[in-house]
Amino acid sequence: MLKVGVTGGISSGKSVVGEMFAALGVAIIDADHIAHALMQPGETVYAEVVRHFGVGILNPDGTVNRSKLAEAAFRAPNRKGSRVQELNRIVHPAVIEKQEEWMNEIGRKQPQGIAMVEAALIVEAGAAKRFDRLIMVTCQPEQRFQRWAKLRKVDQDAAAREVTRRMAAQLPDEEKIKLADYVIDNSGSLDNTHKQVQEVYEELRRQAEKS
Repeated sequence: MLKVGVTGGISSGKSVVGEMFAALGVAIIDADHIAHALMQPGETVYAEVVRHFGVGILNPDGTVNRSKLAEAAFRAPNRKGSRVQELNRIVHPAVIEKQEEWMNEIGRKQPQGIAMVEAALIVEAGAAKRFDRLIMVTCQPEQRFQRWAKLRKVDQDAAAREVTRRMAAQLPDEEKIKLADYVIDNSGSLDNTHKQVQEVYEELRRQAEKS
């Protein structure tokens, strides 16, 4: 079984690429969805996040307000370092453990299959070596701003400020590309992206069958 990571910066189109691989029959899981589940009331990660960031990040029903948590994490660093790093230290180990459990389960069911994890911070979390292959999704900064503005329903300037702020907490694309086995440029049309996905899929499929 081939373990594949799909990563990329904010608003690069990782989810779109992931959906394309899923449509081709690849088993894929979104690390963000794992993190969301781990931050539900009653979970250990939830308790730690609330302890570190305070009850101000909670909705009236006690669930985590992800926008408030993001604001708390991405605002100015404290004297101990970035609060994004603080949040990642709480969440990443548990997410990685769940990813491993899921990939191992896929391996038992599909010994020659492909288990794919979509995650923004694979490299930053030190998890790249857990995968047999790494795919990097990239695009131009202007497109990131446009996508964020459309998704969040904000103007272009506000999107540019927020995306730039969040990108500062991630490694530059150039550094991740050096570690990637495949790079998918999502700057063009969806048809162009799909063509690249198809080519990578066919290579991965051949490799998985030999595993």
